[in-house]
Amino acid sequence: MVVRYLLSFLLDKARAVERLSESRAMRRAAQLTVRAAWKAQQSGRDAAAAALRSNPVRQIRREVSDAAWPRRVGDLGRAAGRLKDSVVKDVTDGVDAASRQIKRKER
Repeated sequence: MVVRYLLSFLLDKARAVERLSESRAMRRAAQLTVRAAWKAQQSGRDAAAAALRSNPVRQIRREVSDAAWPRRVGDLGRAAGRLKDSVVKDVTDGVDAASRQIKRKER
């Protein structure tokens, strides 16, 4: 309620907004906000790229793109098992890497 009132007040008062924008604190807050948004965007891109490079995703692409799609139920079951094993290994490796990183930070 109070925030809404302040925002409507500031939007109606162009001079007040101009004076606030001239203050060092507001400029610094804007810089920090832009930096945080940029870092979050970069982290998201990096995470998406890492996910696309991961072994399970490559395996899914390989299985789907194969011209010889499994014709029997047994073949499909084996493909699903390989995919499960790959996902489990990837998650285990990620947990191990995170654990090592946490232990390094504690030292």
